[in-house]
Amino acid sequence: MRRLKAGSAGIAVAALALTLAACGSDGGDSDSNNDSEADSGSTELSAELTWWDTSDPDNEAPAYDELIAKFNEEYPDITIDHQIVPFDQTQNKFKTAAEADSGAPDILRAEVAWTPEFASLGYLYALDGTAALENNFLETPLSSNEFDGKTYGVPQVTDTLGLMYNKELFEKAGLDPEAPPTTWDEVREAAAALKSEAGVDGIYLNSGGYFLLPFMYGEGADIVDTESQTITVNSPEAVTGIETAQSLVEDGSAVKPTANDPYGTMMTLFKEQKVGMIINGPWEVAGISDDPKFGGIENLGVAPVPAGGAGQGAPVGGHNYVVYSGMDDQKAEAAAAFIAFMSSAESEAFIADELGLLPGNADSYDMVSNERVALWADAMEVAQPRPWIPEGGQFFAALDTMATEVLIQDKPVQGALDKAADTYKSDVVPDYSLQ
Repeated sequence: MRRLKAGSAGIAVAALALTLAACGSDGGDSDSNNDSEADSGSTELSAELTWWDTSDPDNEAPAYDELIAKFNEEYPDITIDHQIVPFDQTQNKFKTAAEADSGAPDILRAEVAWTPEFASLGYLYALDGTAALENNFLETPLSSNEFDGKTYGVPQVTDTLGLMYNKELFEKAGLDPEAPPTTWDEVREAAAALKSEAGVDGIYLNSGGYFLLPFMYGEGADIVDTESQTITVNSPEAVTGIETAQSLVEDGSAVKPTANDPYGTMMTLFKEQKVGMIINGPWEVAGISDDPKFGGIENLGVAPVPAGGAGQGAPVGGHNYVVYSGMDDQKAEAAAAFIAFMSSAESEAFIADELGLLPGNADSYDMVSNERVALWADAMEVAQPRPWIPEGGQFFAALDTMATEVLIQDKPVQGALDKAADTYKSDVVPDYSLQ
């Protein structure tokens, strides 16, 4: 599998065994840079660390427990209290504990949009100069950890959106399963062939704002421009992109999303081979390929999201390892050593093979044998950063409303995007200007 583009944040880890030389560094609080050099020979660190992990307790957590056991072979005096916490409760739970300076974990698995928010509040420890940044991370996933000139986390897993399609249905429709659509116009043509020749619907577009970002990115648009501090969600380019999505529904190329549980409906139709294409991410690969109705992993194709007038682009997602700022230097050093081990090329390759999750470490991809990961190599090439500002996680409620209005209620795109822009101005980024 070819290696993806890496950033410049660290040096490659070259060991072939699932081990990591112990590293140490001087600590500091969230407002300080940590400039000491890592002591690659030390295994004398001692600490008790709590890790809040939002991964699946049954299907994912046991693999992380295996890594913790490996970590303790190198660091026997660092105890990791691995606690599984519900994803939908963790953001507010962490903020409450950090604000009260009581009960916050030492290490957190943070969704990418949480990281700049927590950093802006002073709740995260700056990892610059620590062992945690010595791995070779992919540039785009790493970017979600950078705020105000410092780095507050590292990628645990990454993801993006891609065009997922049914190879068997493509063949029935006379389409080449090895040459999927590369533009939205080609999606429209493929949808017509799927309907006429294979007797199934062409594509299902989920009415969630996140899933419409490829249409905006494909026209060179974005939600906001952070450099000029301008709200751009209703720009002419954004309107063009969303009108493309709406037109796919209007002309029957795409299934009109259901008002009730559109995402679940999309996945059911795709697994039951009643629709040939969807836009979704790697978190669904296992469920699709394991469903007896679908036909196995060999029937699943994944390609980069189709291009608009300005090219291809999909949002990057995933989770980061971050460290709570309210700890002493010894704990911070131990936490950095733990994160360095868990995000090493070998560790992330192990997780990728066990769970099918995409590594944030660029060097892991040469080690991974899981074909579910290999499917996403090309799609990750067009993943792009989202606006990494503290308010970044608040953009999607208004986008969800917009998506419902244009795809389900067939409202004019310009008006729906103007409404989203007004919401951003009043509720999310009031200091930003409207176009």
